[in-house]
Amino acid sequence: MEIQFLKKGANHVEFKLLGETHTFANLLKSHLVDDANVEFVAYKMEHPLDKDALFVLKTKGKPAKTVLVEAAKRVQEDVKELQSALDKALK
Repeated sequence: MEIQFLKKGANHVEFKLLGETHTFANLLKSHLVDDANVEFVAYKMEHPLDKDALFVLKTKGKPAKTVLVEAAKRVQEDVKELQSALDKALK
């Protein structure tokens, strides 16, 4: 996965997740929406055949980059939890 930042500010970032569609974009967005420091988050696919998710994130309190990194860590924890559950279920 590659991230291309289009705008970077203290409490506002716009970036593309290159090669990612709704599947991962929805997961990341759901973690960002749950964060009390997020004022606004949205993403869009500029074209139905596009493989890049374009995000806009505005925060309050914490810097946008920090909120984004923390959300990514929560996504990673969810994936590890799923992997652990699968390992137990498939033994």
